[in-house]
Amino acid sequence: MKLRSLIVLAGLCLPASAHAQAPQTERNVSMSMTQAIIAGVVEECAKSSYRVSVVIVDKAGQVSAVLRGDGTSPHTVEFARMKAYTARTRNQTSLEFAAATASGDAMALRQIPGVIAIGGGVPIRAGSEPIGAVGVSGAPGGDKDEVCARAGIARVAAALN
Repeated sequence: MKLRSLIVLAGLCLPASAHAQAPQTERNVSMSMTQAIIAGVVEECAKSSYRVSVVIVDKAGQVSAVLRGDGTSPHTVEFARMKAYTARTRNQTSLEFAAATASGDAMALRQIPGVIAIGGGVPIRAGSEPIGAVGVSGAPGGDKDEVCARAGIARVAAALN
């Protein structure tokens, strides 16, 4: 009888809120958003005749879209993916990550699989909430890749506010 009373008591202590059982909802990048960002990146880089590859990752850091640019080197897709992943998981640009981990104990963060300390990765935020990131590779320098990435995000700025 004591065991039965404990089981009933335990059942009464469990949360009964329907809210606790509801599925979570979250904002994330959409296919149309990734297409617009990629178009903005390519357009901006083309102004300077940069041939680039672009990768967009979603809120979970998973690849959402990839474009390997005409005439780009084979490694640019992987570098773009790593830049995007770094920007998403660190919630800062990959250039900021490079600066923040340039010395001291923070250098150990560069050992995390899949991250890279070079410019070209920029978080995509809906307000202040990170919902993905874009990575660009192929311009002559990570700072130039980042300019193109920011131009791509600017294409969808109205939808992000």
